[in-house]
Amino acid sequence: MRLLAVWAVTRTLLLLCVLRVLTLPGPDVTSDVSFIYQGWYEVLRTGTFPLDDVTWQYPPAAALAVLAPGALPFLSYPVAFFLLSFTADAVVTVLLGYAGGRPGRTFRGVWVWTAGVAALGPTAYARYDLMVTAVAVAALLAGARRARTMGTLAGFGAVVKVWPVLLLAGVPQGRAARRSWAAAVLTTGGVALLFWVAMPGALAFLTFQRDRGTEVESLGALVFHGARHLGWPGTVQLNYGSVEFLGPLVPLVSGLAQGLSAAALGWLVVWRVRAREWGAATSADAAFAAVLLFTTTSRVISPQYMLWLVGVAAVCLTCRESRMLRPTALVLAATLVTFLEFPVWFSHVVASDALGVGLLLVRNGLLVAAAVLACRGLWRGAVPVRGAPRRPTATPSADSPATAR
Repeated sequence: MRLLAVWAVTRTLLLLCVLRVLTLPGPDVTSDVSFIYQGWYEVLRTGTFPLDDVTWQYPPAAALAVLAPGALPFLSYPVAFFLLSFTADAVVTVLLGYAGGRPGRTFRGVWVWTAGVAALGPTAYARYDLMVTAVAVAALLAGARRARTMGTLAGFGAVVKVWPVLLLAGVPQGRAARRSWAAAVLTTGGVALLFWVAMPGALAFLTFQRDRGTEVESLGALVFHGARHLGWPGTVQLNYGSVEFLGPLVPLVSGLAQGLSAAALGWLVVWRVRAREWGAATSADAAFAAVLLFTTTSRVISPQYMLWLVGVAAVCLTCRESRMLRPTALVLAATLVTFLEFPVWFSHVVASDALGVGLLLVRNGLLVAAAVLACRGLWRGAVPVRGAPRRPTATPSADSPATAR
């Protein structure tokens, strides 16, 4: 009852904010829905992707999320979108609550979700990332027993916004991995092919993503926030749908960020090769570490990216054995700081003043610390120490590859 009360109060406040009954300081977070998403909707409903709009940087199935408010024609587009976000939020809450009530599980996960979405503020309902996160949460919760279902959901999520493919990083080796990856590949390929045949411009997002720069909230942006005070001649402006740094050395820093992402991928590969001990929480913990690594090293750390981390962390903490408690606490703190830097004090971030840079240092520092702790916990939990006796694996009935269907 306490959970339901907290959820109801916080979600009512979020709806009041996105419906503009309550107004927060800073830019209007609903403008993306009212102008960008609605503009895409008008183009997509004609049977083509926005070929001339560089802000369209999403895989083809993202069109489903943008078109979804059309199912409620009696409402305006923004109101319908916000109600669909609210519904996706409620679905995730129910899934986590159900999982937390199973034997050997805990309700910590649903509390993490309830607190994390509230901490991010109205941005959570004003981006379609919440819908994608709902698919990711369902995939992870299905993964322990239904490898094919997890792969199918992760593959579908990848055609909506790429990152859910990282959920497969921790699938137990053997038959479960083969089934999950096969289902993911078939789903991703099938859905992408369907859009490619049916609608012109399905793959245009690849070019638009390639040409992006360094967004002002990313880890690499801290270089230019400091450089502006030392005479760096670049500018800050709206570019490819986000506020980015443009000027000398930006391509270099963007390239370094991509190099860090490649290094993160390399670490995950090494971990999978060395991992030998799969517990009940290993798959979710690995997914959380993977998403955390790629979010932290991204050229763009938009506020809504925190939803990905909160959702996957919530799944981790439904399991008592999870090693992600401290990283999750850091992510929740980073989510609250994210709300302060966007939208409340975003003007200070754009101006690179002491308040704005301080907020980014805290937020990005928390994410880096969380990534380090998550990777260390994941390694210690799955990679045996040389010379030490091998620990017994967790109960095979739920998470063993031998039982994956």
